[in-house]
Amino acid sequence: MQQLNVLSFGDFNGRGAGTMSASPKYTLRRTTQTARGPTPGLELQSNSSPTSECGTVVETNIPARLDALPWSRFHTYVVAALGVTWILDGLEVTLTGALAGILKENSTLGLTNTEIGLASSAYLGGAVFGALLFGWLTDRFGRKTLFFITLAIYLTATAATGLSWNFWSFALFRAVTGAGIGGETAAVSSTIQELIPARMRGWTDLAINGSFWIGAAVGAAGSIVLLDPAIVAPAIGWRLAFLIGAVLGSVIFFMRFWIPESPRWLMTHGQARRAEAIVAAIEGLSAPQRQDAAQDVRKTVKLHARSHTPLAQFVRTLLRTYPQRTFVGLCLMASQAFFYNAIFFTYALILTDFYAVPAGSVGWYLLPFAAGNFFGPLLLGRLFDTVGRKTMIGVTYGISGLMLAGAGFLFERNIVSAEELTVSWMIIFFFASAAASSAYLTVSEIFPLEIRALAIAFFYAVGTGIGGTVAPWLLGALIDTGSRASVASGYYFGAALMIAAGLVGWRWGVAAERRSLEQVCRPLTFID
Repeated sequence: MQQLNVLSFGDFNGRGAGTMSASPKYTLRRTTQTARGPTPGLELQSNSSPTSECGTVVETNIPARLDALPWSRFHTYVVAALGVTWILDGLEVTLTGALAGILKENSTLGLTNTEIGLASSAYLGGAVFGALLFGWLTDRFGRKTLFFITLAIYLTATAATGLSWNFWSFALFRAVTGAGIGGETAAVSSTIQELIPARMRGWTDLAINGSFWIGAAVGAAGSIVLLDPAIVAPAIGWRLAFLIGAVLGSVIFFMRFWIPESPRWLMTHGQARRAEAIVAAIEGLSAPQRQDAAQDVRKTVKLHARSHTPLAQFVRTLLRTYPQRTFVGLCLMASQAFFYNAIFFTYALILTDFYAVPAGSVGWYLLPFAAGNFFGPLLLGRLFDTVGRKTMIGVTYGISGLMLAGAGFLFERNIVSAEELTVSWMIIFFFASAAASSAYLTVSEIFPLEIRALAIAFFYAVGTGIGGTVAPWLLGALIDTGSRASVASGYYFGAALMIAAGLVGWRWGVAAERRSLEQVCRPLTFID
């Protein structure tokens, strides 16, 4: 197998691609391969119009070839360039929590606890809007175009947040930042799902989602430094903190130029030849396939290419074709969103209001919290590919809910110190982080290819809208009462939601482990 030494933009445009493990098949034209790959300039010759093959029947083995690939540096590059979305999300969420104390001071914005909760809800509300809008655009115009647009929106808005002058400007910029992150979730999640081989999809997806907490750790560490009066004045330090994401995102923006469009998306949108060339280039970066994998790539599928999927068909697919899967997705997403946002967005307020922890020291408490969240999906993720999706969803959701109820009881009785409460969160979220990541994994693989990004966006939006937007406001109001019992009641409610969702996932979930996306859910364009 030819090994390419560098990733180049041309490798994924159908020019200079590596050799293929099996001859491409499609009814429009059957192409044979030389040792040097597909015909140079193939994409320009066959795809002068993005919809040049729409309305035709295409026979291809692209899905089988993508799933048969061994892990290569290409997959590592995809994870690095696209998975950063969750790091940025973790950074933004953590900054809001870690800076909550300092933002209440008159020398900064002088926000109240309720206003801090509302700003957090504005971020999540923006994420809901962005996910729906950009999710629809991603399915219609392609994965790659949209993950550039959404990242650009995020970069602009998070930098602008540091220039806020009052509550309303702060909330507005947080909402636009959320819109960028929400759009990223739909565009990036669908791309990763469609590029990663089936046998490694579960662990990879959970590990990427767990990287949210790398961003959380960066945000926590950054707040410790930038809120230290000995280093920088707090009135300026909080503004500089929001530049962390802008700097990191700017680097990733340029890395994404080398990520190809999803071949699965291309084959359903009348661009089969371009998809074939991209898969050939990826195969050129991979080691020789196992013998059993080489047999798998001969499996072909037939599909009827189309330019887009009507919204009416999206609604029918969710409500009529897959109502049970829709119910499972809503339960998993809404419960984990409430669970996470209720605790994480308000933990800084718990520390400052109930334990008298200085605002500048909050970051130290968030670091172990982030560690538990990161290692949970990383270490438990492989079990979702071996033990199975349904079993592990039930276990992780159930354990998280039971342990949260226990922590709420200890907090209500004032039995635990700030340090002990932090340790309990670290243990609880070791399991809860894997549970939450599995919710994103579930909704991104159990619906048809043609509506995948919008499906991810829909469940993210509804789950976040129901569980995430309400949770920070509710917990902020409960904290304002000054009553431990009131705060604990919010914890008990979140625990009940997680336990119930775990039972739903265990009973009615989909056993998607180690199966191709097309086997988990038949694409709308496929024909027998």
